[in-house]
Amino acid sequence: RLMPELPKFDDEDLKSYGDEEEESALSPPAALMSVLATQELLLENILECIPVGEFAVIQPRSDEFCLVLGYLLTWKLTLAFFKAASSQLRVLYSQYLRRTKSLNKLLYHLFRLMPENPVFSGPTSEVPNKETKTFFTEELHLDVK
Repeated sequence: RLMPELPKFDDEDLKSYGDEEEESALSPPAALMSVLATQELLLENILECIPVGEFAVIQPRSDEFCLVLGYLLTWKLTLAFFKAASSQLRVLYSQYLRRTKSLNKLLYHLFRLMPENPVFSGPTSEVPNKETKTFFTEELHLDVK
């Protein structure tokens, strides 16, 4: 709930960033970026031996699963923050992510975490002649109870 409210505080300081000759960048919330940087290092250690194109098998309820889930949820917060920002702020934030290579790392991690066959194994109605459900065709409900 808080993430969409944060960019308006940077809107007030936006004018001071356009005066410099070099490309300026503005960090998303420092606490969020600090957590993200720590999680990137941890994920690198987990996925270091897996090349892009192959996929890592992460067992549910394991320590690795919790780290990967935390990393992805941190990115979800970051994207919610971006969505609420004005287009001028998005440019500054994206420059920061480009400089820190965080977006490159995200894609690198995602391509090693995506399953080879993303078949959806949730509750389905067994209907003959129906296409196989995948994570890309079904809506996931991630409500925590």
